[in-house]
Amino acid sequence: MSLPSDYLERVYAGVLGKVIGVYLGRPFEGWTYDQIMERLGEITYYVHERLQVPLIVTDDDISGTFTFLRAFSDYGNRLHLTPAQIGQTWLNYLIERRTILWWGGMGNSTEHTAYLRLKHGMVAPESGSIATNGKVVAEQIGAQIFIDGWAMVAPGDPALAADLARRAASVSHDGEAIYGAQVLAAMEAQAFVEPEINKLIDCAVGFIPKDSIIYRLIGDIRNWHAREPDWRKTREQIAGKYGYDKYGGNCHMVPNHALIIHALLHGNDDFQQSLMIVNTSGWDTDCNSGNVGCLLGIKNGLAGLDTGPDWRGPVADRMYLPTADGARAITDAATEAVHVVNIGRALAGVPPLQIKDGARFHFELPGSLQGFEVEASVESSGTATLANVVGRSKAGTRSLAIRYQGLARSCTTRARTPTFIPSKDIATHFEKRGYPLLASPSLHPGQTVRAALWADAANAKPITCTLQVSVYAGPEGELMVVDGPHLLLEPGVYGELTWQIDELQSRPIAFVGVQLSSNQRADGTVYLDYLRWDGEPNVVFTRPPDNGEMWHMAWVNGVDQCERWWPESFRLAQNEGRGLLIQGGREWRNYTVSGAINLHLARAAGIAARVQGLRRYYALLLTSDSEAQLVRVCDGETVLARAAFLWQHGSTHDFTLRVEGARLLASIDGQQLFDVEDAGSPLDGGGVALVCEEGRISCEAVTVQP
Repeated sequence: MSLPSDYLERVYAGVLGKVIGVYLGRPFEGWTYDQIMERLGEITYYVHERLQVPLIVTDDDISGTFTFLRAFSDYGNRLHLTPAQIGQTWLNYLIERRTILWWGGMGNSTEHTAYLRLKHGMVAPESGSIATNGKVVAEQIGAQIFIDGWAMVAPGDPALAADLARRAASVSHDGEAIYGAQVLAAMEAQAFVEPEINKLIDCAVGFIPKDSIIYRLIGDIRNWHAREPDWRKTREQIAGKYGYDKYGGNCHMVPNHALIIHALLHGNDDFQQSLMIVNTSGWDTDCNSGNVGCLLGIKNGLAGLDTGPDWRGPVADRMYLPTADGARAITDAATEAVHVVNIGRALAGVPPLQIKDGARFHFELPGSLQGFEVEASVESSGTATLANVVGRSKAGTRSLAIRYQGLARSCTTRARTPTFIPSKDIATHFEKRGYPLLASPSLHPGQTVRAALWADAANAKPITCTLQVSVYAGPEGELMVVDGPHLLLEPGVYGELTWQIDELQSRPIAFVGVQLSSNQRADGTVYLDYLRWDGEPNVVFTRPPDNGEMWHMAWVNGVDQCERWWPESFRLAQNEGRGLLIQGGREWRNYTVSGAINLHLARAAGIAARVQGLRRYYALLLTSDSEAQLVRVCDGETVLARAAFLWQHGSTHDFTLRVEGARLLASIDGQQLFDVEDAGSPLDGGGVALVCEEGRISCEAVTVQP
């Protein structure tokens, strides 16, 4: 498989097309054509403000698409990835009834049904088969809405994309649902090299049975389109022959796949027109719109997104991917595009991209803001704007321009991006709508932030640039700004800032950015070349002095009960099986995690390191068999070492686990029990967790040290 020269930019356009489409269609998901026309009219732009909902949302279409694809990375980016391994990826990243899926119940939600099959030991593809779940359940739309990533890792290879789509879709779906997913994946993969919609369709239908409903449906719509230029009349024909009343379940593949083909044919290759048709037509609007947007983004590139209104500006690349790997929850389209491309590069035998030496925020993709926004003081409101520009970068080819005017004494402006849930109100809103934003901060005390800035040579005066973080420091989710180092940039001067963040009293970091200030009126531009951080944290996680809610939300809750109001900082209760309370991300590699845990009543309990989800981690446990165990959980559980250890319910023990390369050192109550080498393990990085199996435990503080 050869890669297009513009592979990264085309994937980025596909990711943007996906999220724009989802955000556009989400506020009226499930509405009929008549309801949409009566209340909103034709959908030509975002309507979230009219319906009083946020634009950037948690949504299964986005989170499932970019989470399930991680099966490739977790299993070594090998082409022979199996449905069973993709099913294991579901179990690792999904938190039951909390993340990604619509948890509508057995036989009602196709994905929930498949999850329950997997949870109780059934292996994919049996978990999603018609034989297991029946035809109606197995042929709902989910196979299609999660499929875009599998196409984007196979540019120009529709056969591979269709095969990957089959494997991924079979975890939860079967029959016509898989055929629809294969058609869409093949079209998207071929769109990297073929610009004609009809040729894409010709290619894609060659991968599905000619006697399938999807094959027949596509033929019908192409004939209707050829005879009738009015998309509304074609929509009526679709509703008459392939409408919701003809197919069972809540959201069947067949009617919605029909609307995607319909919009692509009638949309005349125009992004806005195609999204207008697929959204105005109704039914599963965010799903259909996301697929159409992704395909057109891939096919036409970034330029195709800019032919109509400003779709990109309000989004600013922002995305939420709530999973059991919480530090990746707050992300952006450029970051996710690089993840997708690096899988595609690995499959093609090409080394991964390291943009600006691996900088988290690099701005190398045209127009990318990577979630950055302007936050001005009251006195300086409206004094700054952001733009992605060519040049002004020593590390790459592009930078983020921070253009300011009228800054003066007491007036400041900052460009910042979220590292955690942006506000308590957002968290509350998403919790109510059924797709909570589970996340942990991606930046912590002890880590080192680095930024490079360049003052425009045309600036009339020097400007002071200060690294800053905003932390949650109040009972109602108030934000407090903490200053780091600063530098005075003369016109035309390039400078770098480095800041190892100090202890913040367990207050989670919500934003990181750069503040601009001046003692006299200043107009000009500063260019942010990159912003990054690295190193392990040096932090104590406990209840902060203000006892607000956000410190508790910073832990990804993978246990049955863990509420903030108990007297202990952390009280976990797990009814059956094993639960984890998780903080941190994959960048954490070599560190020590420790905590004093009270084993009030538990079958097993302890502390975990290099946590990559609910089923990928190392843990030091005390078990009900009076044993201490050091275990690796990854495609099953392996006991790396064990020793007799007497303990009783209600006792408190100090757990310490050190991970250093392949070496693991474990102690309880100051006594070193294990010193183990686990060479070759895929668990080379990850966060920390408290572990509770069938019972209740508590802990006052968890400490992480380099």
